[in-house]
Amino acid sequence: MADRHYENFPVASLLLPKRLRKHVAALYAFARIADDFSDEPEYEGVRRERLLEWRSMLADIGKRPATHPIFLALGRTLTELELPKEPFDDLLSAFLQDTEKSRYETFDEVLDYCRRSANPVGRIVLMIHGYNDPELFRYSDAICTGLQLANFWQDVSVDLKKDRVYIPAEDFKAHDYSEADLRMGVYNERFKSLMKFEVSRARALFDQGKPLPEKLHWPLSLEIRLTWYGGMQILKLIRKLDFDTIRTRPTLKKREWIPLVARALIGT
Repeated sequence: MADRHYENFPVASLLLPKRLRKHVAALYAFARIADDFSDEPEYEGVRRERLLEWRSMLADIGKRPATHPIFLALGRTLTELELPKEPFDDLLSAFLQDTEKSRYETFDEVLDYCRRSANPVGRIVLMIHGYNDPELFRYSDAICTGLQLANFWQDVSVDLKKDRVYIPAEDFKAHDYSEADLRMGVYNERFKSLMKFEVSRARALFDQGKPLPEKLHWPLSLEIRLTWYGGMQILKLIRKLDFDTIRTRPTLKKREWIPLVARALIGT
């Protein structure tokens, strides 16, 4: 099952050294299915139950033999690479939060969610590649949180349909805009000001994380650089839409990836 999930992760399949592919496959399968539990309609009514089962099987690694194929693969990865369970458990805590919390009062709450929903993935990828440096983790956290925020602002309309709002209530208030306005699709100068502010926050995080690729060996450096360029391009597309993510969801088209790949390859 892990291998099948991995086949749907083209960046990893193209850039990863062969010896590491099974480990990234195990991470991707673990996270992808947990994300499905928290988000897909077929798990409505049993989301927490499935996620808690997932959490229990994670805790059992190293204590009793696994029977689920995902955890057989994940257990081998944790053992072979001596990885901690904590970042995997952090991911599950974020998915569990999605089942019970859909609004955020402050930006600090949003950052805490990102700390558990996004940052662990970057740290695990670094550890899989043999990096365990706190400085690299800080750069990675900045990129991962920036990317998570870029996705939130890209998906304002999509998340609203799922009854999720990641724009903090304090920011609504500061820009004299409301969730009621958002639900009515009100696109005005106040919304533009709000989204411009949120985009600037994401941009600042990408700037903080920009040094990371230069400190990594190829091909991971290329993969991280592509991730950085992709996130920055999403922010650029939001600006091109004059910050109207209520009526339009900006997406990166295939032709837009070509110059990004070229820039990533030459490191500019």
